[in-house]
Amino acid sequence: MLAVENLTLRFGGLLAVNDVSFDVREGEIFAIIGPNGAGKTSLFNAISGVYEPTDGKVLLNGEITHKIWTPQHAVLSALSGLVFGLMLLLLVNINSLWQSAIIDQMTAGTFSWRSAIISCVTMILSLPWYEGLVPFLIGLFFGSFGLFSIWSDTRRGPDFVAKCGMARTFQNIRLFPTLSVKENLLIGMDGDGSVGILHAILRTPRVAKERKQTESRAEKLLEFVGLSESANSLPSSLPYGHQRRLEIARAMAMSPKLLLLDEPAAGMNPAESQSLMELIRRIREQGTTVLLIEHHMKVVMGISDRILVLHHGNKIALGTPQEIRSNEQVVEAYLGKGH
Repeated sequence: MLAVENLTLRFGGLLAVNDVSFDVREGEIFAIIGPNGAGKTSLFNAISGVYEPTDGKVLLNGEITHKIWTPQHAVLSALSGLVFGLMLLLLVNINSLWQSAIIDQMTAGTFSWRSAIISCVTMILSLPWYEGLVPFLIGLFFGSFGLFSIWSDTRRGPDFVAKCGMARTFQNIRLFPTLSVKENLLIGMDGDGSVGILHAILRTPRVAKERKQTESRAEKLLEFVGLSESANSLPSSLPYGHQRRLEIARAMAMSPKLLLLDEPAAGMNPAESQSLMELIRRIREQGTTVLLIEHHMKVVMGISDRILVLHHGNKIALGTPQEIRSNEQVVEAYLGKGH
């Protein structure tokens, strides 16, 4: 379902993720662990489109979720710059070119294209630097930079990744504090709406029908995560563990194929952690693949099919919970040498 190929993420001189590759199979619970600062959240952000990978690819169901700068892009950018540079050069010197290439070549009603082109090139080469070289370099810069900017601005970000079927939660809870629990879920369903702006303005029956359907879905999700009784409450009135459940439910409201959970058990007591494990198993049973970051080893070892271990941005181990538990490199990364 998910393939991460040679993903690298840099922040200036800081290498946060270094050439990491792994795959997540459909229907499994896949965990990413590692000491603090190992690059887990940076990797999550690169997968989910928050950050643009410096290098490497992320594929969801075989489709690349991020645009990649290739040699072809460099060639197109250079050609764009050359065309714009030449156009600006001709535009600045249009009168001189018209004189040398057209008027001077008209003799007794005949016109020689060959002579006109030679005359045009000769005139351009004889121009002073401020009339020839400067306009050309300005056009070259803006042409190349303009194409690169368009490519950068149209990169496939979180909105595109979400449409591909990926949803996520965050390490720090990010609920809408002034909306009710139910309204928080309805926000998560916004991307599935098919009603256009005209229907919304006119309040047509189609709007009411879709609203009823989304509210019904929200009520079922609240029941699924055990928050039905709190539907009209504000998130701040919920216990911490229930706020985590609400954030998971809001991500599930997007009907994702792949659910990314960033430290879902953080701050939970043992009872809440056990309840969370059961919830994640039920999410998987419903057909949603789960990728999670977690420090709570009981949760990781209790629900994961496979585990990836990061250390200083590098992949040091990948395997089943039993294999990871007995891996010397993993033990050393967490506890240091001699343990």
